[in-house]
Amino acid sequence: MKKYLTLLSLLFLGGSLDLFAQSNSESVPSAWQAMDSNQFTLLIILGVILGVIVLLLILMIYLMSFISSVMKKENPSLVDEPSWLETFKERFVTGKVDEAYGADEKAKMMADHSYDGITELDNFMPPWLQYVFIGTVVYGIGYFVFYTVLGTGLTGVEEYQEELRVEAIAAEIRQANNLASIDENSVVFDESAGALASGKTIFDGNCAACHAQDGGGGVGPNLTDTYWIHGGDIADVFKVVKYGVIEKGMVPWEDQLSPAEIQNVSSYILTLGGTAPANPKDPQGEVYEGAPSANPAPALTDSTLVAFSNK
Repeated sequence: MKKYLTLLSLLFLGGSLDLFAQSNSESVPSAWQAMDSNQFTLLIILGVILGVIVLLLILMIYLMSFISSVMKKENPSLVDEPSWLETFKERFVTGKVDEAYGADEKAKMMADHSYDGITELDNFMPPWLQYVFIGTVVYGIGYFVFYTVLGTGLTGVEEYQEELRVEAIAAEIRQANNLASIDENSVVFDESAGALASGKTIFDGNCAACHAQDGGGGVGPNLTDTYWIHGGDIADVFKVVKYGVIEKGMVPWEDQLSPAEIQNVSSYILTLGGTAPANPKDPQGEVYEGAPSANPAPALTDSTLVAFSNK
């Protein structure tokens, strides 16, 4: 018995060491890499507790076997008595089987359960299977009462709706995190109605004083022509709005506007290209051909197609 205990202890310690080795190796599965330090620590603690429980059970079995052997030595009349393990096995696992009945299959044959020459045997149900059957009945009754009678548990539809609600909250959090992380490297031209409406509101309240309400320019440059001083790409406009141009009087807005708001107002500014302001300022900077225009592309008419095909 001591050999078995020693072997099991070595196996447990070896498995623990292997777990630690895997956690520090480069070939760790992605599921382990996704865990944070608190989850990994909790997992280790649970593993240690489970190992201690297994060791205690092994020690308890060894102790009971040792006590049984000592009692049999001190009292020879107990030698013929079954051990506690055999008693437990007979009561909860195998049951008490009549050897004569168990050996005689003819006595167990059920004549009224014979089909195509195959006769069913009247074998008894072992105790462990009886307990499983009783457990399923108790669980089924409890399940019915919990979900149908009391109405406490969630139905499948309610669980689905709850999962949708939780996922919607998670999606909002992810979107907020994504918007908060926008910078000049990840900014995009957002032409959605909501973004452009937000950008127009920000422009009218903060930018129109220097660039005019229609973007034609004043103290600041004209935003409607194809000339740009610092570049006319969405990333260039985003950087100017975010960091400003102090020497030209353009203040930085990164402390007053969120990254998402800077993206919205930058997108709105680019939609001013090609429009006709009332009093446009003279061009400044260099021509930039890549800026998106708010004006839609002209529709292809039949005459245009004919002219194109003749080229």
